[in-house]
Amino acid sequence: MNKPKIAFIGECMIELSGTAFGSMIQSYGGDTLNAATYLSRISKSDIDTHFISALSNDQISEKMKNIWKNDGVLTDLVMTDPLHSTGLYMIEVDKNGERSFSYWRDNSAAKHMMHHPDFGKIIDQLHHFDFIFISGITLAILSDADKIEFVKFLKSLKKNKKTQIIFDSNYRPKLWDSKEKVKSTYREILEISDLALITFDDEKEIWDDVDVEQTARRSVKMGVKTVIVKDGENGSYILERNNEQIKHVPTIKVNNVIDTTSAGDSFNAGFLSGYIKGLSLEDCCERANKIAGVVIQHKGAIISSSITDQIKF
Repeated sequence: MNKPKIAFIGECMIELSGTAFGSMIQSYGGDTLNAATYLSRISKSDIDTHFISALSNDQISEKMKNIWKNDGVLTDLVMTDPLHSTGLYMIEVDKNGERSFSYWRDNSAAKHMMHHPDFGKIIDQLHHFDFIFISGITLAILSDADKIEFVKFLKSLKKNKKTQIIFDSNYRPKLWDSKEKVKSTYREILEISDLALITFDDEKEIWDDVDVEQTARRSVKMGVKTVIVKDGENGSYILERNNEQIKHVPTIKVNNVIDTTSAGDSFNAGFLSGYIKGLSLEDCCERANKIAGVVIQHKGAIISSSITDQIKF
């Protein structure tokens, strides 16, 4: 029996984490890559997890790709771009585990990936995937013209009943010209999404939602079949198009929060590890809470595999 195939489309950047003009640790991260990495680790090779992006042809980019391979992420669809650099970002984390970001990505290979000569071939291959995962950042880094073409591609996938589209609305205001552009783009994506994994704080900022219920019901009304609203320590909420009842899954209380950088990304991975296998949505949320609760107790977007290897479901 063939294993289910999921493609995460987005960017990964070099990460510097620590204190400006002080101690800095070099690593890497990006929301879709973070989720792909955690899913690959915890699924134990039961799922073919692909990452789709573009990197520069420099040594550090090649080293990053090799690390992803060691984590089980399939990289045959990662393009090499000699004309553009790999993006860079810096995280400063305060004593409460909250973080601030600075980015250098305007000339990144990921931003220009749709113009890579191999991108058309990759699109052809994606019609054979079971799941396609994108985020708000995947969309935000693209030019306006590329956004339009990318949405057209996703809509063409909907003709293939085999493929589910999964969307994390991950909102970064600095990457968008206006909220109206965010809303118009997100409406098109939500209309064709089978599953939306969204964060209430982001939705409140974009849509002025007053509570989780408004977020969930608005998303379903826009076309999403299943929506999961992430609400931090308040847990997560489930709403399906064919069920009026909103279900609440409490989170696991964590006292030793060190770094929330990948809380949402690791939640997505935990959720998908159950969703792809057909588990109940409640079980998926419990898996998501479990891995996110571990990840936020350690520094960095992607924590050591020696830690995630200890997570048992």
